[in-house]
Amino acid sequence: MLRKGKLQLLCMILILIPVYNFSLFRAQAEPAQQDNVTPFLQDLFEDRTRLLMDQDKRHIEKHYLPKDKHSNYAYLHEINRAEYIQEWAKQRKIKLLNAESSIRIARAQVLGDTAKVSLVQSLKLSYEYIDSYPGQHDFGIGTRHGITLRKKDKRWYVEREWYSDPFEENPKKIEKTDSFFTPHKDPVTPERVVHKYNRARAVDYANKYAGTTWGAGNRQRYNQKYLDYNSKGGDCTNFASQVIGDAKEGGGLPMKSGWHYLYGRGGSQAWVQTDAFKHFLIRSGYGKIIGQGSFSDIIQSVNKRQQDLDQPQLQPGDLIAYVLKGDVDHFSVVVGFDQSGYPLVNSHTADRYRVPFDLGWDKTTKYLLIHIQD
Repeated sequence: MLRKGKLQLLCMILILIPVYNFSLFRAQAEPAQQDNVTPFLQDLFEDRTRLLMDQDKRHIEKHYLPKDKHSNYAYLHEINRAEYIQEWAKQRKIKLLNAESSIRIARAQVLGDTAKVSLVQSLKLSYEYIDSYPGQHDFGIGTRHGITLRKKDKRWYVEREWYSDPFEENPKKIEKTDSFFTPHKDPVTPERVVHKYNRARAVDYANKYAGTTWGAGNRQRYNQKYLDYNSKGGDCTNFASQVIGDAKEGGGLPMKSGWHYLYGRGGSQAWVQTDAFKHFLIRSGYGKIIGQGSFSDIIQSVNKRQQDLDQPQLQPGDLIAYVLKGDVDHFSVVVGFDQSGYPLVNSHTADRYRVPFDLGWDKTTKYLLIHIQD
């Protein structure tokens, strides 16, 4: 098992179910664009994006069948995620300014009144702080979707959908805090000096291979040298290992002590599994925990270390582990800070580019700040 929790199940469903269903429809399938599937999907995702900004349910009601249990569940899911991100913004004293969406259809096949679609969405969101720190910050989210559509009265509706949604949290469980990060006096950028760990190159790697999200390089695709573990429970740890360990483009930390990748075959347990990776980082001396606890605890830890420059600081190229019920569930890579000093991260599953590190999590999540030793 690579990652624990609901994302593992979602990713398995996302990958396996569309493949199975497509095989059933292949024999008599028609190209999707011949039956208005593509225009429907474009409208669907544009309307969902508008929903994120203003929570007006009327944007998406027309795309679902309220009397169908599965379709209504998919509809309520979208309502919940819009409530989550708006509540998160409210608690962080942030105003969402704009949202832009694009989709890339990987497979779409139609048989009669049913269509099976696999696609990826690239979402760009922009925000600013309400009371201070003038300036706009942009970040990206990328998600993979498996969708079943049903035609009724000569138009398409969403019947079922599966995807690993980073906003699938209870908006009432977002941790509230009166404190906030201290802005950095100078821009925090990794020095382009070659140490054991090439921090600047690690950040470049994280940005280049962030995946399906807006802002990512490499035509929004993963590094093809490595297997994609999304279908096996999640690719977040595999990606973090690549960032710090890729010898040609990444941080260049030497593989050792069970942490390695065999090209063409895959990664070791410590390379791809969350808890094993965390244990390796600490035991090997590659990483050191410099902060842990709730969102409020992380604020205090980061701010305190800024006042004591003799202690290791959280820097671009460091890692954040996300802990649920005592187990590490996710890894992300710190790639920078916004105007207020908020740590921004990249990750896989779901793909993120310069996202505020706690977006997509709630007060049940604990965090580990892991500083990679230069």
